[in-house]
Amino acid sequence: MSTAHSLPLVLVPACNRMLGEHPFSVVGKKYLDAVRLAGCLPVVMPSTEAADLEAWLSIADGIFLTGSPSNVHPSHFNETVHDASLPLDPVRDATTLRLIPRALAMGLPLFAICRGFQEANVALGGNLHQAVQEVAGQHDHRGAGAVPGTSAELTYDFAHSVSVVPGGVLEQVLGKTPFEVNSVHGQGVNRLAAGLRVEARAPDGLIEAFSMPEAKAFNLCVQWHPEWQAAGNAVSMRLFKAFGGACQSYRDRHRESGSDRERDPDR
Repeated sequence: MSTAHSLPLVLVPACNRMLGEHPFSVVGKKYLDAVRLAGCLPVVMPSTEAADLEAWLSIADGIFLTGSPSNVHPSHFNETVHDASLPLDPVRDATTLRLIPRALAMGLPLFAICRGFQEANVALGGNLHQAVQEVAGQHDHRGAGAVPGTSAELTYDFAHSVSVVPGGVLEQVLGKTPFEVNSVHGQGVNRLAAGLRVEARAPDGLIEAFSMPEAKAFNLCVQWHPEWQAAGNAVSMRLFKAFGGACQSYRDRHRESGSDRERDPDR
């Protein structure tokens, strides 16, 4: 049985909120629970200065990028804000958009959800639709969550199927059969960054999952929310177990020398 000391440590970058007059670093409990379901120990990572990034990465066995009510600021893909009423989190952007390419280059396992999925595409050079529902030929992917007062159970209920693109990470973990997902997002991938591979699509063709095949470890970015009631969802559990297994493998490889925190990505 694994002890807390032996569990892989997974960095979970925090969002930034004002509670009253005070700034807080926050992470939804459902995301921390998902990391635990993966067999790992979540470490909440506050927004950090560039100079401290390597120190954070030196303790990590994996990276878990969460969803959030906020959007990636469109200035990062050379656009202006389309809807000023929607929340932004430029402080989180400043951390995650540096973190993602560095983590992948190091060979750290990475799993990204919703905002994290969008962050990864932008961090690697892609761009986003700021309002998918306004794009010709695309469906409204905001689902029931677009209606104020909707319960969480309805918001995160299954909304549509996704089709798995053969030959990728998702097929290895889940097989080829389409499966149902929830849909709680207004933004989506427009141009996929160079070097990324489409792993799944929605019925309207919108990209629902992608990976970076050239990265040295497991990485998968998904647009839906597998963390929602994950323990009772077989698809979610297989995804999180695959991520957790990769984090454990990374941790094991970097203990062979006897150094608890040696990080040599070329070993």
